[in-house]
Formats: sequence, C-alpha cells, structure tokens
Amino acid sequence: MDCRTLPLHSAEDIDLDPFGWSVGISQDTALSDTRFYENAVQLYKPGLFVSDDDTTLSVARVQPRINEVIWMERHFKHTQVFVPLGGNPYVVVVAPPNDKEVPDLDAAIAVQFPGHLGFMMRIGTWHEFPFAMQNPVDMIVILRNETNRDLDQLANDEAEGEDLQKRNIKARLGVTLNFDCSAC
Repeated sequence: MDCRTLPLHSAEDIDLDPFGWSVGISQDTALSDTRFYENAVQLYKPGLFVSDDDTTLSVARVQPRINEVIWMERHFKHTQVFVPLGGNPYVVVVAPPNDKEVPDLDAAIAVQFPGHLGFMMRIGTWHEFPFAMQNPVDMIVILRNETNRDLDQLANDEAEGEDLQKRNIKARLGVTLNFDCSAC
C-alpha cells in the first residue's frame, strides 16, 4: 500500500483558482456598496455559484478524524460549498478536475482554511469531505439534492450518479493520501 503525505497549504497563501474560491471577507476583498441602507451593507461575490436544479443547504457537524484520504468525489452539475460556523479551522484535500475516472493524485493538495473562510469548488473538482482539526466544525454545505440521492447508488462500494462519482482511491489505486497537521 502506497501512502503519500501531502504538504499542507494555507488557504490565505495559495492560489485556489484551479479548484475553486475561498468564501469570506478579508482586507483584500473588493466590496461593492449597495444603494440601500446608506451603504451599511456591502457585498462581494467570491465566484459564480452554479446549480441547474434542486439545491439544498444543510449544516454538517464534522468531528476530528484521522488525516487519511481513502475517498475522493466530484460533482458534474454544481459548485459545492463549505462554509464554517464558529471560527474553527478545517482542511480540504482537493485535486483538479479531469476527464479520468479517478483523480490525479500527483496534483492533489491539502489546504487548511481558517475558521472565517469557506470554500466553493469548481464543477468537477475532486475532493474529500473536510477534516476538522482539534475541534469539531459545524459547517454549512450547499449542494444539489440529486447528489444526496446519488450517494445511495452504490456499485462496488462506490457511489455513482449523474452528478456524482465517489471513488475509493485505496481500492482502485492502492494509494491513500494523508497530511501532516502538527502545526494546525
């Protein structure tokens, strides 16, 4: 079994463009004034949210778990979003979209997000569900309801549907990914 350790990148210091966009306001965020409320409300759009059908917003409680990636998935019809509540940091392992049946593990990275930044992925970005670090993370998850239904369509212990491919990279490729979070 091959186990590869990914370097851990800070979401505030890495170009996320191949994978998606951070969701949060920092000093560098360009805000737009609204014509109402005497400009007491300012807006920004981190990226174009895309979904062509029934979309759901849920809240997940993510408990700390071992920093091992066995599963990676992608979505074909929407830009999935993770938005933390409560300020606790989390890590997302991603690989860029591709036209293969499995992610390109040589291009996979682990990104640590501070608790004030969310993450909206590009369509097709391979990813594992976020990892909580020392403390649980409650996070808003926005995705298509079809994806939830696709998770129940199992074939060879993997989920498959029109909007989802969830792959067991350990079984398919003989590889697991992990990341060192000693500094987290």
